[in-house]
Amino acid sequence: MAAMKVVRNLDLERYMGRWYEIACFPSRFQPKDGANTRATYTLGPDGAVKVLNETWTDGRRGHIEGTAFRADPASDEAKLKVRFYVPPFLPVFPVIGDYWVLHIDDAYQYALVGQPSRNYLWILCRQPQMDEGMYKELVERAKEEGYDVSKLRKTPHPEPTPESQDAPKDGGLWWIKSLFGK
Repeated sequence: MAAMKVVRNLDLERYMGRWYEIACFPSRFQPKDGANTRATYTLGPDGAVKVLNETWTDGRRGHIEGTAFRADPASDEAKLKVRFYVPPFLPVFPVIGDYWVLHIDDAYQYALVGQPSRNYLWILCRQPQMDEGMYKELVERAKEEGYDVSKLRKTPHPEPTPESQDAPKDGGLWWIKSLFGK
């Protein structure tokens, strides 16, 4: 299989902020019935990125925090490593994964993110809804990179999207349920 084309010279400062998950390959680390899933990135003074992933299930907010950093600081490719400590309610074990930005539009409004294993894929947008034409374009791009796009699942974003501090927390139960495929 051909090597993936990864974005070069990603402007990390412009990439920071909130991204909504429009579609993804389902993961055992996320609840199957999660909605309003999003990621918020904050650049630290040391160049590391603080990651906050959130999803809502039955009105309750599940979240996990982590850190992202360049896989190779000398490279101009948008290949990052993301580290989370699990389980979220008792962060003990580090889990490190690849986070490769495969496409970003010029305005930094839409992104396609994957991994070299092609087992994970995310279509992200700055807004909770995405133009269908842009969605199809990103799906086509993923297909060109060797992804089985039939595994993509759209993420529901019922209005309005809750704010983090307003949502009841689930205390990490979503993480335990996700281990059992719930």
